[in-house]
Amino acid sequence: MTAPLRLGTRGSALAMAQSSHVADAVTAATGRPVELVEVVTAGDRSSAPVHRLGVGVFVSALRDALAARTIDFAVHSYKDLPTAAAAGLHIAAVPPREDPRDALVARDGRTLAELPPGATVGTGSLRRIAQLHALGMQLGVTPIRGNVDTRVGRVLGPEADLDAVVLARAGLARLGRAGEITETLDPMLMLPAPAQGALAVECRIDDPDLVELLAVLDHAPSRAAVTAERALLATLEAGCSAPVAAYAELAEGDFGEEIYLRGAVISPDGSRDLRLSRTGTPADAAEIGKALAAELLELGADSILGHDGHTGPGTQQFGSTE
Repeated sequence: MTAPLRLGTRGSALAMAQSSHVADAVTAATGRPVELVEVVTAGDRSSAPVHRLGVGVFVSALRDALAARTIDFAVHSYKDLPTAAAAGLHIAAVPPREDPRDALVARDGRTLAELPPGATVGTGSLRRIAQLHALGMQLGVTPIRGNVDTRVGRVLGPEADLDAVVLARAGLARLGRAGEITETLDPMLMLPAPAQGALAVECRIDDPDLVELLAVLDHAPSRAAVTAERALLATLEAGCSAPVAAYAELAEGDFGEEIYLRGAVISPDGSRDLRLSRTGTPADAAEIGKALAAELLELGADSILGHDGHTGPGTQQFGSTE
């Protein structure tokens, strides 16, 4: 009897739901049984704000387990991964991406436009905080941490102290809680984080049989979109204090399939908001991201990013805030 493949995952409800979905997909596609192995990360042990925890805080323990061969592969929220490649490891698959947009959960079923001036909105993401400020709605924006239950409970729970929270629609959908969303936010108002809603299935590069086995889960349109978004982020070399957003969509163009990438760099107080877009072919996804980042830098994105937030190549500012 074939031994089960060991899939490493964080222990949160969302991480377990994501990993269980991937495990089921692997078994359905290949017949191989999969067992989940919980790995505690530094981010799970800390209550500090996500942007202060450092790059890869939700990832490094899983990658250490891969290197130690205590697990065979891992599932990450793709937006948690540092943009620099990890030596000896390979992203074998990007499964079909969930809806990458942000979602509002508000009291009394309200939409964002229906929140009154002074309403308190909670989010753990600097990118969301910056874009909320940029809307000029005079909202009180409060940084929060915690799992989905904790954050939604601050609006809908018995001891609710916030008027609304913003979090990733994908996380709520994977937990079967999309019914609590009062508005899915238009990317024109709230551009998502690079790779938001996407998963990365990672294994050791020296295990070619597993690389090939996991590749059956790969969804080419999702991989192309994520590649463009993360190439923009990597080229900007954004650090923890730099709210950067990107969203790539694939659609049929006049000459075949096209990728349409939007990118933004927003100052934390929302006073400066640079947004640009670019199109190209999916095969050129990485180059599209790099070129759009270069255009943003020419417009002054580097002055928004600032040297105090610049932490060098291969960094990224998004924690697991789904």
